[in-house]
Amino acid sequence: MTSNKINLLDFDRKAFEAFFTERGEKAFRATQMLKWIHQLYVDDFDAMTNLSKSLRQQLLEQTEIRLPEIVADQQSQDGTRKWLLRLDSGNCIETVFIPESGRGTLCVSSQVGCTLNCSFCSTAQQGFNRNLTTGEIIAQLLVANRALGRDPKGERVITNVVMMGMGEPLLNYDNVLPALNLMMDDFGYGLSWRRVTVSTAGVVPMMDKLHQAMNVSLAVSLHATNDALRDELVPINRKYPIKELMEACRRFVGDDTRKRVTIEYVMLDGVNDSLEDARALMKVLRGVPNKINLIPFNPFPNSPYRSSPQERINAFRDVLMSAGYNTVTRKTRGDDIDAACGQLAGKVMDRTRRSLRNIAVVNGGA
Repeated sequence: MTSNKINLLDFDRKAFEAFFTERGEKAFRATQMLKWIHQLYVDDFDAMTNLSKSLRQQLLEQTEIRLPEIVADQQSQDGTRKWLLRLDSGNCIETVFIPESGRGTLCVSSQVGCTLNCSFCSTAQQGFNRNLTTGEIIAQLLVANRALGRDPKGERVITNVVMMGMGEPLLNYDNVLPALNLMMDDFGYGLSWRRVTVSTAGVVPMMDKLHQAMNVSLAVSLHATNDALRDELVPINRKYPIKELMEACRRFVGDDTRKRVTIEYVMLDGVNDSLEDARALMKVLRGVPNKINLIPFNPFPNSPYRSSPQERINAFRDVLMSAGYNTVTRKTRGDDIDAACGQLAGKVMDRTRRSLRNIAVVNGGA
């Protein structure tokens, strides 16, 4: 049953300041609440001892810190960990932690399912139900931090967040933005903009809007070097073709010499993995400060695709690197628990026809 109390996980600093000033409290209460919830993981208002007793009572009566239910907590042989989280709606989402030497990356979902229907992605085959709230997005980080604890030095295990889970983050912009604020707030999760990455299939107007709103890292799911193929693999390309997408990438980077757009390129056997494709990719990316992630395709039931052989992936990579492109092959992680890239499915009550209707809304219905 859905609660009628205010979920404080929906609030970033600005929202907390408004909440407290409306109740006659000082704005600094926002900092106190951010620290209690997102740094100390406290959800008992009585334990928030630097708040007055009357304020604590008011919070108890009007608000809550509502977390999703952990349905499953799986760990891969390689250390990757995946949580299946049930939301109030009954839908489930998936969140994945990927440990590496010197870093730990959390892959966070932004929607229940996805509308974009990319043909190589398992999540897309599940349909779409709704956008996640800010609280449901940031709760994934809170749940994972609580579960993982801290390292021997007392530091958080999660050092990086990528918005690469279920859904297209930029089609849930209004809820994703406050969640990003919380991730980078000094009294939230304190992450540098370099360590928070928003991945998009190419929603050009919202890329520009995000760039104007904050400093954050960007990843673009490209996967093809010509519009005909990308129309098939990533249907949003019909709305925002490659040339427009690359222009948006250049605008996003601007004059900031620290920035690079991460180009995601899934390697599909016989589809986009030839040496000619590698050379075409270089032409597409000309003038876009970038680093390239080559992603071995992760199969799912009834998929028409196969992953490129490793030798072909290596040859593709070598062409790019010999031309000076910073290129890495992403190591497949967590595939034994279906936690690898493109495999997140959750449990989605599909209420759409998986059309491009959200894209039309973003572009003013054009």
